[in-house]
Amino acid sequence: MFDTLYDCFWWDRIWLPVNLTWADLEDRDGRVYAKASHLYVTVPYALVFLLVRYTFERFIATPCAASLGIKERVHLRVTDNPILELHYLSHTRSPGQSAVDGLSKKSGLSGRQVERWFRRRRNQDRPGVLKKFREARSALCLSLYLCAEYCIPVSTVLQKEWFYDTRQVWTGFPKQSMLESQYWYYVLEMSFYGSLLFSITFDVKRKDFKEQIVHHLATLTLLSFSWCVNYIRIGTLVMLVHDSSDVLLESAKLFNYAKWERTCNALFVVFAIVFMVTRLIIFPFWLIHCTWVYPVEHYPPFFGYYFFNVMLVVLLLLHIFWAYLILRMVRKFLFGKMTRDERSDHEEEDEEEEEEEGTSTEEMERKQSNHSNGSGRVVRKEGKNGRFGHLSLAETTCQAKTVY
Repeated sequence: MFDTLYDCFWWDRIWLPVNLTWADLEDRDGRVYAKASHLYVTVPYALVFLLVRYTFERFIATPCAASLGIKERVHLRVTDNPILELHYLSHTRSPGQSAVDGLSKKSGLSGRQVERWFRRRRNQDRPGVLKKFREARSALCLSLYLCAEYCIPVSTVLQKEWFYDTRQVWTGFPKQSMLESQYWYYVLEMSFYGSLLFSITFDVKRKDFKEQIVHHLATLTLLSFSWCVNYIRIGTLVMLVHDSSDVLLESAKLFNYAKWERTCNALFVVFAIVFMVTRLIIFPFWLIHCTWVYPVEHYPPFFGYYFFNVMLVVLLLLHIFWAYLILRMVRKFLFGKMTRDERSDHEEEDEEEEEEEGTSTEEMERKQSNHSNGSGRVVRKEGKNGRFGHLSLAETTCQAKTVY
């Protein structure tokens, strides 16, 4: 049974053009081809990436954050209440008015007390700046490492005709030998995305959590498919295009958490430009065009041809989604209305916490970090546009490597 399913899955007619078999992708005549069995090595490499990230966040990023004055904000802890905790975990974090009334009767608390309990409980789960700084710094270092690895295939690919003329990508397909630099570029890239897929459950979650899952799965699927059927040339070009902006993004986030707003905003603008050019111009009009138009000049369309292009279109749709969010952020920033993260739920909770602080007792207010002037009047420092804690542009940037 297993052998039958295995043979059906690897049937030549599914993944390869007509008149070609897997035997054509065996090493011979000095040509070296990728093997599906090589993909197993990405699993231990992904675990190594996770170990390196954990070590870096714990022993390097945390002391670095302390030196920059980045600290965790301490939130008020909620009192133990099994009834409210069960509803919080099994139903919703933000109950409606009818649910609040029902919970008020069950717990013996007033409606206002129930709302405050849920507000404080949400705040407990809110990711702090220190956690986000550690994630951004570790992501930056991994991105820099991949960028160094990125330079190796770039230096090699620049010497190839198919880098400048995408029609040449399919010349001689599938009998195209794989370069050593392409092998390591693929292995490290897939290992990195594998580590992202493993770690996404305990990373800071934002509104595009589902889109990130789809993106990572689509990326790993594309890389694995292009590896197995020797779409190595176009796969290399796709990775080069998508890796070009990651370092800019993570750098902007770090400077944002360190309160270097001008540097952060300048980097974000550069990132936005690079993102738009690579994801919305080069990717669809050069690379997807290359995979959609040119292959049929050499062989009839087959399942793998349609499968690969559909997955590229999925990535393009994710690009458009993220580009929409980025443009909204840029627009609000330019018009001085940037007040919260377009991707994060916790910015709304920040507003709720401010409301709670404004309606709490005088004793709690005295514990807050307000400054007093000579006459004893409380004076709060205002940010730009008269708002407290004005967000800089890169506070709204994306969390993970964006697409690829």
